[in-house]
Amino acid sequence: MTIAIINETSAADRNADIIKALEGRDHVLVNCGMKKNGEEPQLTYIQTGFLGALLLNLRRVDFVVGGCGTGQGFLNAVVQYPNVVCGHILTPLDAWLFTRINGGNCASLMLNQGYGWGSDINLRLVFDHLFSEARGDGFPEHRKASQQRSAALLSEASQCAHRKMSEIVMSLPDEVVLPVLGFPGVRDLIFHGPIKDNELKKAIEVRSPVPSIAVGASTKENST
Repeated sequence: MTIAIINETSAADRNADIIKALEGRDHVLVNCGMKKNGEEPQLTYIQTGFLGALLLNLRRVDFVVGGCGTGQGFLNAVVQYPNVVCGHILTPLDAWLFTRINGGNCASLMLNQGYGWGSDINLRLVFDHLFSEARGDGFPEHRKASQQRSAALLSEASQCAHRKMSEIVMSLPDEVVLPVLGFPGVRDLIFHGPIKDNELKKAIEVRSPVPSIAVGASTKENST
């Protein structure tokens, strides 16, 4: 699995904790958000929500780990876009139930409120359960079929309720799109290989007409 880690400005200093908690799980980690407070340019939860959704819709990653001070802002930002199922994950039990019941592709973490002694250990335990269960298997067992049907209906609802991602990219304010497409390493990641959605590819190029290049040192990828 390829996992994007996308920290926003208020939670930038938690980036190292997240990376450490995710290492050693045989996943490819793409560290494409902010890595420390005071770093320039800065990304807010509005922008990291857009970035997470963009990477999922481009199928550049399989899962996004994001968040903010409370986790609520990133959650509300990222679910504005199609093909995103995000959970507000505070505890290992949240992680277990979200994976087992919802089978989502995005987690929003609370990274400032209540973050203190032992919180780095809580992150590791959260990821133990977030990535250890069969996604969408259901719980309890007798609810499995109903929950899987609900997940499929939610996916259909997302398609009905949202415009295409290409149209969204073209319509969003510069304040949302340009800081993301101009953030170090993001365009390298976007254009790392072919983009099957030609309309989305064109929209990205129109909004940020910079020559495409292969993934370089500015996007940190760790395979553990």
